Amino acid sequence: MRQASQLALAHSDIAKAGKRLKVLSLLLQEEAYSDVVREAQELVELALKGILFQAGIDPPKEHDIGRFFKEMRDRLPQPAAQAADRLAAISGQLGRERNASFYGDQNFIPSEGYTCQEAEQALKDAEFAYQLAKDVIGEE
Repeated sequence: MRQASQLALAHSDIAKAGKRLKVLSLLLQEEAYSDVVREAQELVELALKGILFQAGIDPPKEHDIGRFFKEMRDRLPQPAAQAADRLAAISGQLGRERNASFYGDQNFIPSEGYTCQEAEQALKDAEFAYQLAKDVIGEE
């Protein structure tokens, strides 16, 4: 496997996040609320990891990196450092919903368990994380 630079990984992550953002609006329109929540989580994960790569930090190989992101605040670019608490909270919230929104369980059916308001909030949070990451990482 070829080694990628951290900057290349940052650009890859923001590009992948941007593609997910395009899909979120369609999923919301289709009333696929659990899918909005799931994809929003992945988008936020990519955005935060992209910011970390841009800052020269290898992110942990886990889905909810909010706590780690806050711990790295002093090494992040200013806009990300200022928003670290909010981004960590978003990551934590969506991280807690990750499995439920995809798998459900005996008492929870994902396609029936999320409301339009929850999906809209997930979309807003994902848009915030994406825009901040895009501002920090820039275009390639």
